[in-house]
Amino acid sequence: MKGLTLALIILAMSATQARGSIGSRDKAAQDTAFKAYSGKVIDSETKKPVVFANVYLIGSALGTVTNNEGEFILKVPINELDRKVGFSNLGYKNLVVNLAELKEKDNTIKLESAATPLEEVVIRSDDPLELLKMAYRRIPENYNTDPEMQVGFYRETVKQNRNYVAVAEAVLDVYKSSYSSLIDYDRVKIYKGRKSEDVKKMDTLMFKLQGGPRTSFLLDVVKNPGAILSEDYIGDYDFKFAGFATIDGRDNYVIEFNQKPEVEEPLYKGTIYLDTKNMAFARIEFAYSDKALDVADNELVRKKPMDLKIDVLGATYLINYRILDDKWYLNHVRSELSFKCNWKKKRYNATYITALEMAVTDRNTENLNKAKYKDQAKFTDVFADQVNSYKDENFWGEYNYIKPDESIESVINRLNRKLKWQNINEN
Repeated sequence: MKGLTLALIILAMSATQARGSIGSRDKAAQDTAFKAYSGKVIDSETKKPVVFANVYLIGSALGTVTNNEGEFILKVPINELDRKVGFSNLGYKNLVVNLAELKEKDNTIKLESAATPLEEVVIRSDDPLELLKMAYRRIPENYNTDPEMQVGFYRETVKQNRNYVAVAEAVLDVYKSSYSSLIDYDRVKIYKGRKSEDVKKMDTLMFKLQGGPRTSFLLDVVKNPGAILSEDYIGDYDFKFAGFATIDGRDNYVIEFNQKPEVEEPLYKGTIYLDTKNMAFARIEFAYSDKALDVADNELVRKKPMDLKIDVLGATYLINYRILDDKWYLNHVRSELSFKCNWKKKRYNATYITALEMAVTDRNTENLNKAKYKDQAKFTDVFADQVNSYKDENFWGEYNYIKPDESIESVINRLNRKLKWQNINEN
């Protein structure tokens, strides 16, 4: 699927093989004073959580996104407490709140649905291909032509049936190259990371995800159009103009796409959102097409026991961009793969969901520092093998991160207790 996937390495194993290293290679977090705010973003009418909503400091690159339960944690430097914080998501009105009005914990943020009156929308065209061509031409104007440094929070998870069995996460140090450069490329370095694995539940199969942190930036399809937006593939899709939607308080054209029935190569289907004012790509949602699902196991699985049968049930991707100072930048990426394992020899049958998620939590245009090749995250790396086990509940310090949902937190707490007992017994 042209590299836009997490590759899977599936290993048969015993419980003793699953323990991660406890050694530390982390740099210490900077000693910067900050104040943390936490809460939940909900729909004002239905009271349901608003997932993957943007939570950001107005006029700043600092921010995070809500989790699967609409929960968030935002850490703000002490010297910026006079600012306002914004909350936004697809289909909702923006909400701006003074930080002084927020409590440190248990904030409930209610977002109202946003209707888009057609008479207020600038309708350039209802031809989806013409709109996409306009968006292509505007990429040098809409996105950074200068490189910058970014801080990203990254998380990988594996669920067996409904239970989390592995969690790994990190702060990333990212050199983000120019959108206009054809020779420079994004460089990702793991700054600080940790992991946990539920060995009891994973004593038959173990899943390792290959290339995660690097893949999360490859999913910036505006910079890496691949098999979706590149000129080589545009003719392989049917496009449909599907109306308008509001994102971050701005009107967007909605374009749906799917691979043409006569195209044999397995591709994608999805939805593209284009900002009506400047024709920037604001959001892209896509998934494997039906044809692609038939061969997805060959694309995804790098290694597995010979008699283990893998059926890929779905592969979905979400890419969000955010505007700041008239330039758009990558803000949030999520990829989720679901598949079923049938191992007749072991009488083993289970469904798994693997996911990666990355949010850019800060940016800096000064002091550019490209990571050396040996320190860069690579497509062949197994992220979970590069970070150490959970130990410190205050591990992230000043860094913004995506709040774990309740079920992930329960896994982390249980494994923390397990590690403490292991340390006591070893001493």
